[in-house]
Amino acid sequence: METRMTGNKIAEARKKLNISQAQLAENLFISAQAVGKWERGESMPDIITLNRLAVILGVDLNYFSENFQSSFSETRSIESSENKSDDLPIEKRNKKTNWDMSNLNLVDSDFSGLKNLHEKFSSSNMQRCLFIGSEMAGLLLKNNNVDSCNFSKSDINSSHIQNSNLVNNQFKACSLRGTEFSGSYISGCDFTDADFTGVIVRSGGLEKNTIVNTVWNRTKFIDTHLVDTDFKGILEECSFENCAFTKVKFQNATLINTFFKNNKKLKRVQFIDCKADKITYAFLKSGNADLTGISVIKE
Repeated sequence: METRMTGNKIAEARKKLNISQAQLAENLFISAQAVGKWERGESMPDIITLNRLAVILGVDLNYFSENFQSSFSETRSIESSENKSDDLPIEKRNKKTNWDMSNLNLVDSDFSGLKNLHEKFSSSNMQRCLFIGSEMAGLLLKNNNVDSCNFSKSDINSSHIQNSNLVNNQFKACSLRGTEFSGSYISGCDFTDADFTGVIVRSGGLEKNTIVNTVWNRTKFIDTHLVDTDFKGILEECSFENCAFTKVKFQNATLINTFFKNNKKLKRVQFIDCKADKITYAFLKSGNADLTGISVIKE
């Protein structure tokens, strides 16, 4: 991606929104000087910041680079591929073809109900795609823009989602057990009834997501910025380490053996009608959290 071209495009989109470099920087939690360097072509935002820029400026990732294009005009039909395999020998007929679906522009594609979906989706732009009820365990998503897709009731266990932008997606009743989100920005997604057991969220951001009846068990947040997030229900053996909190609430939550260490702005977190065991209460106290609204569970 050419530095000067990207800088010009950032400046153009910013001016169309009639916001200053300082206002854009504030939304990105960076300095105005950094935005100035981008627009002058002196430096480049990293992939996570670029994803967030696209959301704030109301543009697609394609806007920043002419190279982010589809190498295919349409998605292959898996059902059609299976029909064409009827003339092959049995040993070849039963062998699953692994499509390389990287660097594609996938829009309004329906992958619902597919089994053992292990295709490569690296560096793809995925918009309004359906993955409802699909088996996607062990999936690798890397450097993707995933916008307004529906993964409801899918198995996404033990997957790796790296350096990706996830915006306005549906993950209702999804199983995400053992999945790791690293360097990814997650905003406006619906995780109602999702299972976050053993999930690791590392070096990324979560903002304005719906988390109702979500299972939090052994969930780890590391170097993560949490914005406009409300935790409810039971959090057991979870951890928050080196995190930043903006407009975060724990409401009607029970915190058991949950670890807090080296977090920023923890004292601004609201605890409303919460319960915590003694060790969790001690972690929060050592982090200068506002303990009003938390009662200690009697053993």
